[in-house]
Amino acid sequence: METSKKISLTGIQPTGDLHVGNYFGAIKPALELSKTYDARYFIADYHALNSMKDPSELNACIRGVAAGWLAAGLDPDKVIFYRQSSIPEVFELTIMIMAFTSKGLMNRAHAYKAAVQANGERGEDPDAGVNMGLFTYPALMAADIVLFDSDVVPVGMDQAQHIEIAQDIAQSVNAAYKKAILKVPQAAIQKEVAVIPGLDGRKMSKSYGNTIPLFTGEKELRKTIMRIVTNSQGVEEAKDPETSQIYSLYKLFASAEEQAALAGRYRAGGMGWGEAKEELFQVMNRELAPMRERYNAIMADPQGLDAILARGAERARPIAAATVARFRKASGID
Repeated sequence: METSKKISLTGIQPTGDLHVGNYFGAIKPALELSKTYDARYFIADYHALNSMKDPSELNACIRGVAAGWLAAGLDPDKVIFYRQSSIPEVFELTIMIMAFTSKGLMNRAHAYKAAVQANGERGEDPDAGVNMGLFTYPALMAADIVLFDSDVVPVGMDQAQHIEIAQDIAQSVNAAYKKAILKVPQAAIQKEVAVIPGLDGRKMSKSYGNTIPLFTGEKELRKTIMRIVTNSQGVEEAKDPETSQIYSLYKLFASAEEQAALAGRYRAGGMGWGEAKEELFQVMNRELAPMRERYNAIMADPQGLDAILARGAERARPIAAATVARFRKASGID
């Protein structure tokens, strides 16, 4: 596909229900890319096999995450949106680039090193529980990236190593054949990634069990918000909005005028935490209700969802095939 814009690529792991932290920390920033880049998004379902072995759970997560991104505003007519597993060239390219990938490079990958360290701390064999999917995860990710001629890949600092590995592999291929077979990608480091507070004040994360689900029903949303942990200040006491996770969440959904008004009520006293939570529920539900309606409609039409992803794969495959063809020709296989 010829384009005058630079190409961005975003991989989406289908690893559970989306929550408010995902929305503001990952989904909204990633969707902004489509305004300035030729944006491509994919559901990384083969990556998920490393941690998810229940077929029903994995299938539900794939559909739920795909529907969630669509409900949040991803326009499949303006971007390329596909499932990784629908692009066989991903796996052909993975095998090809492994011939240019040193074992030492995989040894240094953060996820593998963390697993080895954890095994050592438990006194177990260094590779206990480590499958080849985990060990070669960075090679598959590199194939995901370079297959689609990606210029930039938006990542947080903790994911920058994956882009560096993709760069090393692409440069090794290009050096071997003395021509630019694979585009060398760049990381677009997201230094200002929003940290969204969870129900207990820590970063919202499934691992902490402190999330607010993005598409839960209205009644369940209110119940969840009412579980936010607060201090023991009474109704009449003045409260500092800047130290309240209720207010931190409120700012994500409220207008500037609403934020200023609620902050004033915090500081004046006379408002209890229950009332503050109700104010949060009102602005949060106002924004999430239309998304929830779209999400439920998409999930109620699985064939329509599959068709959207299939159309995305149809658009993606010619790009992928061209990259593999270049590589095969340069290698002498074709």
